[in-house]
Amino acid sequence: MSDRQPIPNINIGQVYDQRYSDAEVHYDKLGNLAGFFGRNMPVHRHDRFFQVHYVKSGAVRVYLDDQQYLESGPMFFLTPPTIPHSFVTEPDADGHVLTVRQQLVWQLLEADPSLAPGPQLAPACVSLTNVDPVFAAQARRVEFLFEELHAEINASHAGRAPALDSLTRLLMIGLLRLCANSLAARPARHEDLQVFHRFNELIEAHYLEHWPLSRYASGIGVTEARLNDVCRRIADLPSKRLILERLMQEAKRLLLYTGSSANEICYRLGFKDPAYFSRFFQRYAQMTPGEYRQRQPGLR
Repeated sequence: MSDRQPIPNINIGQVYDQRYSDAEVHYDKLGNLAGFFGRNMPVHRHDRFFQVHYVKSGAVRVYLDDQQYLESGPMFFLTPPTIPHSFVTEPDADGHVLTVRQQLVWQLLEADPSLAPGPQLAPACVSLTNVDPVFAAQARRVEFLFEELHAEINASHAGRAPALDSLTRLLMIGLLRLCANSLAARPARHEDLQVFHRFNELIEAHYLEHWPLSRYASGIGVTEARLNDVCRRIADLPSKRLILERLMQEAKRLLLYTGSSANEICYRLGFKDPAYFSRFFQRYAQMTPGEYRQRQPGLR
């Protein structure tokens, strides 16, 4: 396995929402991000950014480095910069995702070091239904602030930029306070995680080549049945679906951020028949490529 790839670094502003490519703060609904990236998010990191996933409803399976959590909303998980993480959300899960440049969080920690229990801020996963009663009011406040952030970012009021900055700082303070309630991780089979992460590495390298599942399994050194079992155990999805979701993510990105026609995108993605590509896209997106492009004008 000498050809292992480095853990992908994802800049949300560049990959997902180019309106905010240089922003200090990026926010969106969890459902919108899941609609773009898919419900399975392979292992990745966010260099120079903290990220918080606040799940209001539905279950989520989270891996923060090698720590495993399986929780239902309301909950949140915090990932500091460079911490590799992956997660799978249920189809009906929704909430908020906040991505913040590290300097903003560092300023809060410098102003009051007690916000962090140690010299380095560790990843955390917090179930808000089981917090210590002392933190119950703080949990309600964080939920309220997320709704306020959502309302502010979708409006065009005077003072919008400083309002977003202030709301983000208040949110991060509340979340850091709640991190004292971080859950104990569940045991995860290290061999399964190795197989799963290796599978996602190979998908990233070869999904445009439309490898059959047997070739992926051979590249990892496991049987197709073993690969499928690992994917269902970790992501609760069949192995083939993970490959298709990566193709869909790239199709959506090309539809949103390029002027290429659906036929041109079809060939760039390795499909040979535009009609088949259109049926493939409609099956998983519940709309045609053209309809998807028309319904997402704000991201272009």
